[in-house]
Amino acid sequence: MAAPRMPIESGVPDPMQYMHPTMKANYGKWHYHDRPRPGVLHHVAHSGDEIWTVRAGTQRQMDLYTVRKLCDIADDYAEGHIRFTIRSNIEFMVSDKAKVQPLIDALGKGGFPVGGTGPSVSMISHTQGWLHCDIPATDASGVVKSLMDELHEEFIREDMPNRVHITTSCCQINCGGQGDIAINIQHTKPPKINHAQVANVCERPSVVARCPVAAIRPAMVDGKPSLEVDEKKCICCGACFPPCPPMQINDPEHSKLAIWIGGNHSNARSKPSFHKLVAAGIPNNPPRWPEAAAVVKKILKVYKEDAKDWERINDWVDRIGWPRFFELTELPFTKYHINNWRGARQSLNASTHIRF
Repeated sequence: MAAPRMPIESGVPDPMQYMHPTMKANYGKWHYHDRPRPGVLHHVAHSGDEIWTVRAGTQRQMDLYTVRKLCDIADDYAEGHIRFTIRSNIEFMVSDKAKVQPLIDALGKGGFPVGGTGPSVSMISHTQGWLHCDIPATDASGVVKSLMDELHEEFIREDMPNRVHITTSCCQINCGGQGDIAINIQHTKPPKINHAQVANVCERPSVVARCPVAAIRPAMVDGKPSLEVDEKKCICCGACFPPCPPMQINDPEHSKLAIWIGGNHSNARSKPSFHKLVAAGIPNNPPRWPEAAAVVKKILKVYKEDAKDWERINDWVDRIGWPRFFELTELPFTKYHINNWRGARQSLNASTHIRF
């Protein structure tokens, strides 16, 4: 037997080894593509070869049974080739049009909705939450599941003015990334310190260095080495909790959800943009998070009714202005929503657009 290939610890994996033969043969030689229906992409090569890609949503955090079910569908109804998108959709590739509808039927029967293409609400990307993250204040995957149940029809249809990317983050550090709509945790109180445990568990210099606003400093409490927090400086970000669990910041009452909109990585039609806070203090209310879902659905409803075709949410808000946005969505506006920070303007304002 051949020796197993050693894993590559860095860099991008080779995309060719598991690629569908039709895609590999026509790599970089595609003539055009279209969407016959939501959730299905059709590519035609200059050679005349065709390939259909069927995209379905998954729950992202998958058990072995679900993975095997998806692989069985690929073997029985597709051509044995699948791939996952960055938003945790799964895509099946077939080179025969006659296989498309049976594949869609099998996915529907298995509980995997087909959609997420074109101007629709794609699968929500999220951080690990309680399953893997070391600093979660909520379960990001639970928020995603409850919200996608509410937005199922927007996933399987293409009724939005443009694509909508939604992200969630289980902590305020927000490794969920920028999104058209982002649901992030929001700590509202500084950490509570268990001084009896700090010296036993925490490397105090690392904790002090971890704070982005220099609000933590060494202290002696009850004769033991510990830490103290300057609450006037503390921004309640939670960065101190991973290196020092006795600095507990998660709180069932004071850890809330906040909703931000307008984040966009793309620079195809407009410049990249940071998302902005539009709703704060939303109850972190598992298992269905109805308050957060209501705000997201209200924003999407107004966006669908008022935006022009091909406007992303940030383009729509730039056109109508923030006062009009808050008027249409009926969200309360406070002084905390004003964002006039202009630091790093040149280094962060990076796009392909020419500007003078």
